[in-house]
Amino acid sequence: QVQLVESGGGLVQAGGSLRLSCAASGSIFSIRRMGWYRQAPGKQRELVAHISSGGISNYADSVKDRFTISRDNAKNTMYLQMNSLKPEDTAVYFCNVDTTYNTYWGRGTQVTVSS
Repeated sequence: QVQLVESGGGLVQAGGSLRLSCAASGSIFSIRRMGWYRQAPGKQRELVAHISSGGISNYADSVKDRFTISRDNAKNTMYLQMNSLKPEDTAVYFCNVDTTYNTYWGRGTQVTVSS
């Protein structure tokens, strides 16, 4: 089992920045890929970015050049630095990890960007 706790969400004006964190605990030795997803009201959950155990990252086109995903394996924590935020980035952001056998989700953290 892996437990995930997100933090760092909040309310920010357009053009501002936020940094999300996802702390993992439990069977962390089995974690492979980690990622961030988001879900806006009335929309499906979508991938924001993910990062492999070796540090290779991929981003959704909508966040490229604005968001940066990173992970600190020593601290079992993943981050999402979000810059130049737009109102359309408003959503609940979820932490996700893939292990050898399962996928786990955090409960999510709300990000609201005002215009």
